[in-house]
Amino acid sequence: MSAALPDDTQRWRCAGCGNLTRFDVTRTRLTTEYWHFDLGGSHRVEEVNLRSQTLETVSCRWCGRDDAIEVVSRDAGVGGDGSAVPPP
Repeated sequence: MSAALPDDTQRWRCAGCGNLTRFDVTRTRLTTEYWHFDLGGSHRVEEVNLRSQTLETVSCRWCGRDDAIEVVSRDAGVGGDGSAVPPP
């Protein structure tokens, strides 16, 4: 697994087919949550604190590859009209 989680200035891109928008992501997260129950027994999670997370796999929803996922700038791979630019 070579892909990392993108930050606010990055995104994933499949180098195989050019996909910028659809990925299957498997990750493990350890959280602490504050659950608020009403008197009827229903609950609502009001606060979530992420303690750790591990990115297990990222695969392209279009072509299925998990060996071609790369982290790129959010501007990379997008044409002037916002459409995806195919890989070279």
